[in-house]
Amino acid sequence: MNVSEIQTFEHDVLVIGAGGAGLCAAIEASAQGMDTAVVCKSLLGKAHTVMAEGGMAAAMGNVDARDNWKIHFRDTMRGGKFLNQWRMAELHAKLAPERVRELERWGAVFDRTKDGLIAQRNFGGHRYPRLAHVGDRTGLELIRTLQDHGVHQGITFHMECTALGLLKDGDRIAGACAYWRETGRFVIFRAKAVILATGGAGKAWRITSNSWEYTGDGFAMAYDAGAELMDMEFTQFHPTGMVWPPSVRGTLVTEGVRGEGGILKNSEGERFMFRYIPERFAPETADTIEEADRWPDDPNARRPPELLTRDVVARAILAEVKAGRGSPHGGAFLDIASRRPADYIKRKLPSMYHQFKELAELDITKEPMEVGPTMHYFMGGIRVDPDTEMTNVPGLFACGECAAGLHGANRLGGNSLSDLIVFGKLAGTGAAEYVRSLSSSPKADDEQITAIFRAATDILNRESGENPYLLHEELQDTMQELVGIVRTGEQLSEAIERIGVLKKRAQNLKAHGTSQYNPGWHEAISVHSLLTAADIVAHAALVREESRGAHTRLDFEGEREEWGKVNLVVRKGADGRPVVEKVERTPPPRYLEEIAYAKIEELESGKVGADAPDGV
Repeated sequence: MNVSEIQTFEHDVLVIGAGGAGLCAAIEASAQGMDTAVVCKSLLGKAHTVMAEGGMAAAMGNVDARDNWKIHFRDTMRGGKFLNQWRMAELHAKLAPERVRELERWGAVFDRTKDGLIAQRNFGGHRYPRLAHVGDRTGLELIRTLQDHGVHQGITFHMECTALGLLKDGDRIAGACAYWRETGRFVIFRAKAVILATGGAGKAWRITSNSWEYTGDGFAMAYDAGAELMDMEFTQFHPTGMVWPPSVRGTLVTEGVRGEGGILKNSEGERFMFRYIPERFAPETADTIEEADRWPDDPNARRPPELLTRDVVARAILAEVKAGRGSPHGGAFLDIASRRPADYIKRKLPSMYHQFKELAELDITKEPMEVGPTMHYFMGGIRVDPDTEMTNVPGLFACGECAAGLHGANRLGGNSLSDLIVFGKLAGTGAAEYVRSLSSSPKADDEQITAIFRAATDILNRESGENPYLLHEELQDTMQELVGIVRTGEQLSEAIERIGVLKKRAQNLKAHGTSQYNPGWHEAISVHSLLTAADIVAHAALVREESRGAHTRLDFEGEREEWGKVNLVVRKGADGRPVVEKVERTPPPRYLEEIAYAKIEELESGKVGADAPDGV
């Protein structure tokens, strides 16, 4: 293979992924004078961010003036079961309001309060109405705004282009290899810094809210390049995905339905969430229907249990189904029809109204929805520095869902979109500063490039081999059955064994036809990333012998104090298998620890956190 004949682009900063995080990173790097390019698997505007519906969390205080960054920080730490990276949670809570206002300056059209301020709605785990929103299409508006702003910043976009692997010059990142999905032609991107913004790997599970793009590409590329991954055992199952008909099983039903007053019922018509209130959340959660119904009109009323964190609600629905009180198709009923007028529902939740009307032939203004848990989000990901978003590999950065640290053991709804805009911008700044610090440009050798491209063409050149679609289905069955909402050591060990067999079989994948217009080849290439991500999740989940947040072990029930002191960091071993290491958590500044563990009354009164710096 003659590398000099392969199409090549040179940039200062290469961003892989065109969702909210990737676009924010590219805009910032470009604004700092960097020659910046974005590579995306699909067309611009098709990123998974558009599926985020409920809103972006930022303590702006527009609806309830009592809200501030300290309470947002506290909610995030409590939701993450105190396994979050302290500095990341602080930066997120402090910077999110300004990032939302920046979007407004760039043309984002938010819903408004009566006073003309950006409207904010309630969401699970958030003390106050905090989610800035555009109906239930917030992610779509975020992407539209970033694209409209970004295309005028001199950023180069390489669309329908899939990254295959990262290039290095010694320890430093030197770019990436990719191919054009339409023609199958290879392309080399030489870059001084690479920012991964590739999302998660939800397609490793059968029932998922994730799109076809979510195959763990960033996880696999970073892992193969020597980067560390962290908290990968924490995979979030959103409690409310569609469960009927089968063709749409797993499709997301936004938490905004519950934020606007929707309630959960079992097959007996019982509002069952009152039975599943954890002790930690009991002081702030209504324990009677009468009190729950007074909220939010009564400022002294506690929040309804339907707005507990996602891990709690998902496990509660699962428990009801196992107890024989599930809906006809194995979920629960989500009812907003009896709680809000039809015109209110259509105005506040237009996407949900049309989604059920068109896909399930159900009118949510008249009937309850059938919902159940669906694989939704990775709390874990690539380990990064909180301030710069750089990994342990010089020149490699990560942000958004593919990066670890902010969410700990469980993510609060709405924190994902503000995560994108806060840490996307920081990644762009970090990459620009790194590039300026270089005394020489990195350059990868031809052997690396040839090896990456040969691995891709081998799939086409075999006479026979494994069917990538069937192998993918076997992986999904394994993860759904053995690495689901609740897990045991026995199940996880079996999953690791099965994945090991699948990885060996994947070395002999075969896609028929040429590289042009070949979806079977695309699928075969994605299988490597999916298997890598699934293997890391199973290994990390087996090591963590406790139940915390989104990771529930039936053989190790409850949180264990010793496990709250460590994060699990995974790297690629010499044999290619995941090596899991317990890394002791760094103690936080005293002011952050006080805020995180304070009673809400102490924060609201100013007794705690008064001396905390507001700047970053």
